[in-house]
Formats: sequence, C-alpha cells, structure tokens
Amino acid sequence: MPGSQQRNALVDELAAFVMSGCCAGCDVLGTLLCDECERALLATPTRRATPGGLGVVAALVYAGVAARCIRRLKEDGETVLARPLGSALSVAVDQARGSMPNLSFVPVPTGRAAFRRRGYRVPELLIRRAGLPVSRVLKNVRVTADQRGLGIAERERNVVGSMRARHARDAGDVLLIDDVVTTGATLDEAARALTRAGFRVHGAVALAATPRHSRFPGNAS
Repeated sequence: MPGSQQRNALVDELAAFVMSGCCAGCDVLGTLLCDECERALLATPTRRATPGGLGVVAALVYAGVAARCIRRLKEDGETVLARPLGSALSVAVDQARGSMPNLSFVPVPTGRAAFRRRGYRVPELLIRRAGLPVSRVLKNVRVTADQRGLGIAERERNVVGSMRARHARDAGDVLLIDDVVTTGATLDEAARALTRAGFRVHGAVALAATPRHSRFPGNAS
C-alpha cells in the first residue's frame, strides 16, 4: 500500500477510535458502527428518474440507519463514515456506468456556506472514498435557498440557472454524483449546465434517495 494510502487509513482508524463512543446508526456504546448498522449500509441500488428524465441510481434509501449516518457525515463532521458510505456509492456507480469505462465523475457542487461550515465537500469526499477520481467541472454561479421544505415546482425554480460548467476541449462522457436526491431538480440543473458546455451526461448516482412520494411524477425521486 502506498505511503499516502497508509497515512489516510491510519487517520481514519484514529478518528474511528476517538469517535467510537457510540454507533452512528443506533447509539449503541463502544463502536463507530455496530454489525447490524454496518449491514444496513450495504448498497441496495434502486433506479429513479428526475422530472427532466435523467436516470438516477441510488445506493441506499434515505431512511433509518442510512439517514442517520449521512446526517452525521454532513452535519456533525464524522468524516470517517465516508468510508462505508463511499463503498455503498461505488456499488451504485458500477451499476450506473455499465460497460462505459471512460466516464468522468462530476460531483454536484457544494455551496460556499456549506463548505465553510463543514470544511469539506460531501459529494467529492464520497467519490474519493469510493476509490474514484473527482472531476470538478461544475460550479455554483448564484446562491440558492435551502431546498428542504420546498415543493417540486419550488425546487425547480430555486435551482434553475444556478450552475455553470467550464467549457473544455476534451469535454466527454460524465456521470453526475450527489449525496441525497429528493425530487431530482438539482441533478437536472447540473445536467443542463454540463450539456450546454459540451459534456455528455449518461445519468446520475446518488448515495441515497428519499422514499418515494405519490406526488412525484413518474419515477422521480
């Protein structure tokens, strides 16, 4: 194992030791993840579609243990959880990419306020923990409101025109990556920005999708 990988593994082990007061999934004492909660983070990929028709493969359902662990990664700074969550993401990526080996993995950009608060970009961290390279070609060009609590139409209006992709001579085939998908409005905006810049978007992967709701159109997440 290369030196940098050894150091990263050591850092993760030390972090797990320091933060192993209770299980991230169920609060049982003495472990970062108990065996039952670790099994709950094994990927069970499902397919959805955004309102714009973009195919999405989600590794997990955003509920129960998975939702708790994702919240602790995003809001409580427990980045060691990115390793088991990244493993789940890698399974969904393998399913989504199919027989296309030369895809680039483009994370949905993180807002400046969220980055300042956390100190890391969640989709990028998950991609790296999945053992994949990050292609940071998308950026936010305006501030959007918090999507939580907004309806489908409101979410679409909130994000439209909020992203831009760098124009690249070598713009090629990409797969979008996000942490949690709800209606898919953010993924549609990211795909629009990439397509406009000349990239070919072959779908999206989310670590988790919120449970289906009857008001979502078709298979939309």
